[in-house]
Amino acid sequence: MAKLKEEPALEFSLDVKSGVPFYKQIIFQVEMAIADGRLEKGAQLPTVRSLAVDLSINPNTVARAYAEMEIRNIVVTQQGSGTFISDKKVTLDAIERERILSQITKEYLTKASSYGFTLAEIQQVIEDLGAEAQKNEGTV
Repeated sequence: MAKLKEEPALEFSLDVKSGVPFYKQIIFQVEMAIADGRLEKGAQLPTVRSLAVDLSINPNTVARAYAEMEIRNIVVTQQGSGTFISDKKVTLDAIERERILSQITKEYLTKASSYGFTLAEIQQVIEDLGAEAQKNEGTV
């Protein structure tokens, strides 16, 4: 049974402390979403203006990300219609995915522990949120 996609399968977020330019973070998030199947060929990305507003960044930054993705043939822009995922296959190997998850987790643990949360408390919240997410996926 086909899964209906009412909302874009990608929620963009930027890490101001990572040192990675915002436009590169946007590109990488799109590549990850294509590689893991959250974004498929023909999926429409948000407009430059709407994504800039959502992320509270300059529209030129989003435009730069979209332009670079178009040069790489990751997206196709149709004047007046929007920006869409192309048919180019994007893959990330297991080592790269593990590196990304490790970096995200390290940042999360560092921040949570700076607020005094114990590892046991953090694990419990992750388990609770994971169970809630699985329950919500089953109801769609």
